[in-house]
Amino acid sequence: MEAHPPRGFGSDNHSGAHPSIIDAITEANTGHTTAYGGDPWTQRATQEFRRLFDHPVDVHMVMNGTGANVLAAATVCRSFEAIIATDTSHMHSDECGAPEKFTGSKILLCQNESGKLTPASILKHLQGPTDQHWVKPRMISITQSTECGTVYTPDEIKAISQLAREHKLVLHMDGARISNAIASLDIGLKEMIVDCGVDIVSFGGTKNGMLYGEAVVFVNTSLGETFPYTRKQGMQLVSKMRFVSSQFLGFFKDNLWLDNARHANSMASLLAEQACSIPGIELQYPAESNEVFARVPRPILSLAEKWRF
Repeated sequence: MEAHPPRGFGSDNHSGAHPSIIDAITEANTGHTTAYGGDPWTQRATQEFRRLFDHPVDVHMVMNGTGANVLAAATVCRSFEAIIATDTSHMHSDECGAPEKFTGSKILLCQNESGKLTPASILKHLQGPTDQHWVKPRMISITQSTECGTVYTPDEIKAISQLAREHKLVLHMDGARISNAIASLDIGLKEMIVDCGVDIVSFGGTKNGMLYGEAVVFVNTSLGETFPYTRKQGMQLVSKMRFVSSQFLGFFKDNLWLDNARHANSMASLLAEQACSIPGIELQYPAESNEVFARVPRPILSLAEKWRF
C-alpha cells in the first residue's frame, strides 16, 4: 500500500476526518458518563442544533446516512404507505433496498429534473386510485444537495411543501450534503428548512469532515415521538453516543461545517471550470455544490486508473 495514495475525485467519503473533529473526539474521551445519549456532549449538541435552526427541533444521533433516511421513513410510514422520491434518489438507488426492507413501504419514483422533484412530477402519484388495492402516499423525500450536485432553492422547497400540506404528506429532506447546500445558497438553516416547511431532516456530517455520524432532526416534533424506539430496533442507537455528538460540537464550532462546505464547493467549481476547458468534456448538470458530473471522452477515462473519478 502506498504511503500517500494519490488524491482522487471519486467521492467526498474518500477524505479523512478534519483534525478539529479528531480533537473534539479526544476531548470527549475522558472519564465516565451516561450512555445512550444521556451525556453532556449530546445535550450540548442538541442545543447547538436548536440554535442553528432557531427552532425547538428534536435531534437524534445515528451512525450513517442510510440509517438516518430509513429510520426517518420508518417512523412516519406504515407498510401500506409510500415514499415519493426521484429516480436518482439515494433512498432508491444507493441503499440496497433498505427503506423497503425496514419500512415495508413502496417507493414511488418520479423522473428527476436536474436531480430534483417538482410539484408536477409528484402530482401524478397523488391523482390515482385511493382504494385498498393501492399504496397510500405518505412521505415526500427530497435530497439537498441533490445526487446530481444541484441545489433546491427555498421557493422550490416551499412549492413542494405546500403540495405536501394540501395532501397531508410529510416532507423529508435527505441532507447528506446539507452543509454544501447551505453554503451554496448562503442562507441559514431556518430559512432553508423551518421557513420552507420541511418536517424531518437527515442531517449529514460524514461527507463534510466528520469521522462518522449523522443526525435525524424533527422540525415537526410531533412526528418523532416514537423515533427512539424505531432507532433502537433499527440498530442505530449508539451506546457511547458522546463520540458522535462531540463531533457535531467540533463541526459547528467556529462554523467549521460552513468553512469545509464552502471550500469543497469552490474546489468543485474550479474542477468544473477547468474540466470544461478540455475538448470533449461536457458538464451534465450545473456544479452548484461539491459534485461535478461530466460526459468524458473514452481516452480520458484511462486517467481514472490513477486518479479515481
